[in-house]
Order: sequence, then C-alpha cells, then structure tokens
Amino acid sequence: MASDETSSLERLSSGDGVTFNNHSSFPLNDSIDLPAQDTEDDQEIDIEGLDHHDSYLWLVGSHSIKRKKVEKEGTTEKQIKRLAKTEIKGNRFILARIPLVETHEGANQQLVRSTADPNNPSRELKAGQLEGDVKSNSLVNAILQTDDGRGDPHFANFLTIPGKDNGFDIEGLAVGGDRIFMGLRGPVLRGWAGILEVSVNEAGPSRLNLRDNGPDGRQYKKHFLDLKGLGVRDLCVDGNDLLILAGPTMNLDGPVAVFRWRNALDTSDEQLIFSDELEHVITVPNGVGVDHAEGMTLLTDPERLLIVYDSPGAERKISDKAVKADVFAL
Repeated sequence: MASDETSSLERLSSGDGVTFNNHSSFPLNDSIDLPAQDTEDDQEIDIEGLDHHDSYLWLVGSHSIKRKKVEKEGTTEKQIKRLAKTEIKGNRFILARIPLVETHEGANQQLVRSTADPNNPSRELKAGQLEGDVKSNSLVNAILQTDDGRGDPHFANFLTIPGKDNGFDIEGLAVGGDRIFMGLRGPVLRGWAGILEVSVNEAGPSRLNLRDNGPDGRQYKKHFLDLKGLGVRDLCVDGNDLLILAGPTMNLDGPVAVFRWRNALDTSDEQLIFSDELEHVITVPNGVGVDHAEGMTLLTDPERLLIVYDSPGAERKISDKAVKADVFAL
C-alpha cells in the first residue's frame, strides 16, 4: 500500500484472507532517487498508483500541482489570498519501478535496487525511473513539447491547473506486458476521462526513457472513455481487461463505480470508448464528506475486488490503527 503523504510503501499481510496486519514499511529512498530527497519536502511523494508485474513493483505520482486549503483561522482577507496560492511540492513527478523479490527462499518479498531475476538468473532486475525533478519530468515534457512544440491539445493547458480544480492529475496505474496505463482523475473533457499509455526502455543506471509509442512519434498514447462525467481513481488489470475505479474529479461527494474496459490489452491504437461499450461492474458506496473510494486490487480464489477508502467514516474505524475496507464479488 502507499500513502499520498509519505515517501514510503507499506506492506500488510493476511493469514486468514480477512484481516491484513503484520505491518512493514519500506522507505523509497532506499531503492530509488527521489527528486526532493534531502530537502524539507522529501517526506511527500503523493503516490497515486501501484502495480506488480514481472518481478517489478511499479509506482506513479500524481504529476499535479495543488491549491492551498482555506482555513477557518485568520482573517477573511488572508484566507482569500491563500485560496489564490498554488504550489508544487515533494516527489509528485515520478514514474518508477523497483525489483520486488524474495531475498531468500520462503522469505517475504523485499524491495531492492538490483538483483538477479529469480525466474531467469541471466537477467538483472534494476530499479529505474523517468528523468525528472521536483517540478517536472520527461512525461510532462513530452506533453508540453508534442504537436511540433505547441503542446498536447488535450492536456498541456491543464498542467498548470491544480488537480482538484479539474487540472492534470494522475490516479491509477496498471501494467500489462510492456504497456503502462495511467488513469487521469483530471482533466475530464466534456464528460470524457483520459488514460495515458506509455512504454519505457532502460537508459543507464537507475533511469528509464519513454519510447515513441504514439502517433507521429509521440511518446504516449491517449485513450478517452465516457465514464458518465467521472474521472479515473484507480486501474487494475484483469486478464486482457482493464478495471476502472471512477469517481468525481473535483473535491466533492458523488457517484463512484467500477467499469470494465473489455480487451483493453488487445488494442494497439488509441481508443475512444463510449459508455455503452463499458461494462458497469459495481456501484461503490460513498458517504457525505467521508468514505471516498481511493484504491482497488484483485483478490483471488475466488476472484474478488478489494476497495479501500480515503477519509473513512466513523463506522469504518475499528481502532486508531485499523479500518474496514470493502470486498466485492466479481
């Protein structure tokens, strides 16, 4: 699991398939080079997507900017000025992969910078990430420089808008083969949500480069889906399908649902998927000011969907250190 307010990953394991505990924490700066490392902002990475594929744990940051929150304390004049302030902090501009392997037989899997592939000892697994800093990375640069330097006509103008104002905001990551799908909470364009698809190559020690996988030499593909006005909150591969957790783009209560994009991994071109081409899998409960669905993962034997929530309501809080999640049959 990952928090959007720390620079570590957390592991919970289950002995009965119902309760997940036995907590272990893994500081990411042990495995990759965080852009804000050794600064006052190095404790935040804003991880918004995780996936495990081919002995690697993949992770992505939001790539978004944020607007200051209005507080009750202070004068009206001060708070109005505060509402005008935006900032870029921490390690938000990151797409990385880290080897996740058993360090010895029977042990729990660990994150490491490099190791021999346990399934193919002649192959070396190495941690890597896109080139970037605290304000940008090669994905953002590709969006700004495409279309002969004019910038992407769908997304470039939204890079300077805070995520919760329908600005550019990555939420959700799914990896299938050499294809990396990143969901966009925003922008939602006249009701259409976006998913970016990239592929990468190794580019020296600890670095990944974007391939030219899109039309006209573009370094990304764009897929647009009619999620009935909702943005993407998480993604999950299920066979050749993509499961999409969809919810409100802006900071409000609203409908949440899981959709299935059938045979998404069988496509090679950019896609425009209408609502009647998507399967509505489940409606996810949401509260008023609480219980905002934030992440999902598949459980097996039998196949089920585990969904976790941001801002859990009182009925979900079992104790100061435990909350309830929901499991749905598929």
